Amino acid sequence: MKILSVVGARPQFIKLAPVAAALGSVGAEHLIVHTGQHYHADMSDVFFTELLIPEPDRHLGIGSASHGAQTGAMLAALEDVMDELRPDWALVYGDTNSTLAAAIAAAKLHLPLAHLEAGLRSYNRRMPEEHNRVLTDHAADLLLAPTAVAMANLEREGLAARSVLVGDVMTDICYLVRDSLLSDPLPLPAGLSADHPYVVATVHRADNTDDPERLEAVIAALAAVPVTVLLVAHPRLVRRAEEFRILLTAGSIRQCGPLGYPEMVSAVLGAGGVVTDSGGLQKEAFLLGTPCTTIRSETEWVETLEDGWNVLDNDLTSLAATACRPAPERVRAPPYGNGRAADAVARLLLTRSTDV
Repeated sequence: MKILSVVGARPQFIKLAPVAAALGSVGAEHLIVHTGQHYHADMSDVFFTELLIPEPDRHLGIGSASHGAQTGAMLAALEDVMDELRPDWALVYGDTNSTLAAAIAAAKLHLPLAHLEAGLRSYNRRMPEEHNRVLTDHAADLLLAPTAVAMANLEREGLAARSVLVGDVMTDICYLVRDSLLSDPLPLPAGLSADHPYVVATVHRADNTDDPERLEAVIAALAAVPVTVLLVAHPRLVRRAEEFRILLTAGSIRQCGPLGYPEMVSAVLGAGGVVTDSGGLQKEAFLLGTPCTTIRSETEWVETLEDGWNVLDNDLTSLAATACRPAPERVRAPPYGNGRAADAVARLLLTRSTDV
């Protein structure tokens, strides 16, 4: 069985790690194509090294561009690669432009397509990711859903027959790295100490970065948090802040560059709170037992909102207070599986018919 994984961005590399290990353990022929959507070494290469992911079999080197130009360039390159390799399954991850380009390429070539992390919905049509995930789900032959909510979304869209609840592969890698850090801790970045309270923050979505007034408001709100804020600065945020002449080290903020995955898990484990607009980090904070404040008006990971583990604060009015709130007392429910989702994915891909 030949399985072709297409990845291109930081969250996909993290999801790829447990899947690559699981496919290797069952003897599948697993090929990896890296589109180059994230091309900085600290947003790409470091994850392959730290998470022991095999080197990509093909690196397309597409890089940055507008959504249409980037997706089109990926589509053209992926069509050639897929036509040459003719995998039994094309496996796509999440909701990036790489995901959509690979889905279209596979569909046009009549290759069986599986979508990992299927069924998530924010219902915010301003988000490019929302269009990517919906279009990919409707093109896919096998929908690998992480949660019961995702399964219900797929059923409402008439996709139940193609859907399987497998759990969340990011839970697999998050728990694995967490357990390793508990036995062998890493030093915290930027001179932080677990003896002094701090908050971890990330900001990268266009709605928060691409309008100067909005970005200035976000940074001002972070600067007003009454404890140190470790701002893990995505390259997009840095570019926009430089363009708009907004200082990323104001007030409480201590800036650092992108972190490797173990370093990020370590920082979140030691933090009193997380502030983010990232879908993945909301969920990781939940899994690691750290309260999260999300600067968006919605979330695709609705389970994190239960009992107040995650709070939406898009208007920033209560950020200073919510960022430092104590953790809820109730035990977290386990909606994202038992940490063995990748094994379920591997079994399905090896046993499910690829006739489409």
